[in-house]
Amino acid sequence: MVTDLKPIRSEADYEAALAEVERLWGAKTGTPEGDRLDILATLIDVYEAKHHPMDPPDPVEAIRFRMEQQGLTRKDLEPMIGPRNRVADVLNRKRSLSIEMIRQLHDRLGISADVLIRPSRFDRVA
Repeated sequence: MVTDLKPIRSEADYEAALAEVERLWGAKTGTPEGDRLDILATLIDVYEAKHHPMDPPDPVEAIRFRMEQQGLTRKDLEPMIGPRNRVADVLNRKRSLSIEMIRQLHDRLGISADVLIRPSRFDRVA
């Protein structure tokens, strides 16, 4: 029943909520099971945000992921980043993204500007 739900306060509560979501997965919206699933998903989301926060991806990892998703080659990045050697430097973390590169990658590939402006692993160590 929806009324017996309680906040997730521990890892045990969290694991139990995940198991119940798995059991309820696919329940129709507007049914008691569907309502319970929606509420549990919200409770899990709040708990995860507080106890298991995820860092946004590294800019280079985000570019590589999008390349893989869309079947792009390094040559496909040249209009956005510049000549072949500049693309290689960016992907090998030898060169940071410029504001113009960030704009182009955001506009053409739909990668979040928030992700692209973050320092890459190379920048953080240097």
